[in-house]
Amino acid sequence: MGLSLPVSVPVPFSGAALRAGALEVVVLGGHLLLYPTGVCQEKIVRVPGTTRPPVLLLHGFTDNRSVFVLLRRALGAGGLRHVEAYNYSPLALDLRAIAGHLSRRVEELCERTGQERVDIVGHSLGGLVGRYYVQRLGGDTRVRTLVTLGTPHSGTRVAPFMDAHPLVRQMRPGSEVLAELAAPSPGCATRCVAFWSEFDTLMTPVGSARIEHPDLCVENVQVMGIGHLALPAHPAVIAAVGRALDGPAPALVAGPDAASVA
Repeated sequence: MGLSLPVSVPVPFSGAALRAGALEVVVLGGHLLLYPTGVCQEKIVRVPGTTRPPVLLLHGFTDNRSVFVLLRRALGAGGLRHVEAYNYSPLALDLRAIAGHLSRRVEELCERTGQERVDIVGHSLGGLVGRYYVQRLGGDTRVRTLVTLGTPHSGTRVAPFMDAHPLVRQMRPGSEVLAELAAPSPGCATRCVAFWSEFDTLMTPVGSARIEHPDLCVENVQVMGIGHLALPAHPAVIAAVGRALDGPAPALVAGPDAASVA
């Protein structure tokens, strides 16, 4: 079942598309500058005891951990939770294989932190990797909450010229991977929170970043006035992700299908 909870951003509707596009350009420029800093896998460090599950961040296609600079800083503020980012290989060709590597990384993280479960936040393809691990590889025993940001859960038809890449084909509607994720998942113990935006130009059709699955505990959070690249960097989304990891979603204030995340 799904619940739409829009993140309110003060952008006039008439200029929302233009403003969202301008923000995407700014975010892209900043990310290109930071990209080299996230190419290498981060060092594994000893982790002090925390009261909350550690958070593992998963980047999207052709990206790396540098996309999470602001989100990571915010989630780790105050030392309440340990936050790490996982770079999967840029040469990876199969989402299933990436999810298998993720499984081993999660086991290692649990052992190192002394925690039984972790939270995962995935941007774009990273969210799909996290979901495959949860649903198909038994990861729901280890993942308390899976947060996805602009993830093509129903597939996306954007950029057909990139179909030569196997990972892109696995993100297309009707792919074998998406068929596996649509299969029954009775008893899945992971709570899923999917952030989606009507201005996410990489999601075709719009709304494909929502999770629609009868067996999953899902909250679909609609983001207003923010594009794909800005999702892991915008202050409103970052704050909402933190609240999603802290506990239940905010109460509805605008009817059964919409609410405002202040």
